[in-house]
Amino acid sequence: MKARERALELFREALLAENRRDLETAKRKLDDIMDITREAEPELYFEACFRMAEVFIQEDNYRGAVKCAIRGIYRAPNGELRKLGIKRLGDILAILKSENRLGELAENMEPTLALIKDDVALHEFTTALVKIARGEKVNADSVPEEFREVIETITG
Repeated sequence: MKARERALELFREALLAENRRDLETAKRKLDDIMDITREAEPELYFEACFRMAEVFIQEDNYRGAVKCAIRGIYRAPNGELRKLGIKRLGDILAILKSENRLGELAENMEPTLALIKDDVALHEFTTALVKIARGEKVNADSVPEEFREVIETITG
């Protein structure tokens, strides 16, 4: 079975598990999708990252949701999906802000920062997020333009 066909089958299984509130099974299926699509089907990898982020939100694991969203943005196969990913990450961060949980991003972000080190803009943005989570002031002008609106939303 080709990667795309297997991934679509796993998406169906993950959604069914999620509808049953079997979030552990849904996460396993989404992990499998990410494993088989990382190189072969980057659009499906992107969607699996954001679906996993949504599952993490249902579990109140906001740091996990942000990390998945960042991975999706990092591997976005084109500019349009990257923009969409940034918008979706902004939505996740708005939820964190509204629930006063941005501080959760201050811990254990080093592995994510190491993963994205060669994407200068995403790395600078993620570093700014960690600073905000630690209570440090961040000027939106100091982050890459594509991320400014997100920073303004969570610092404003």
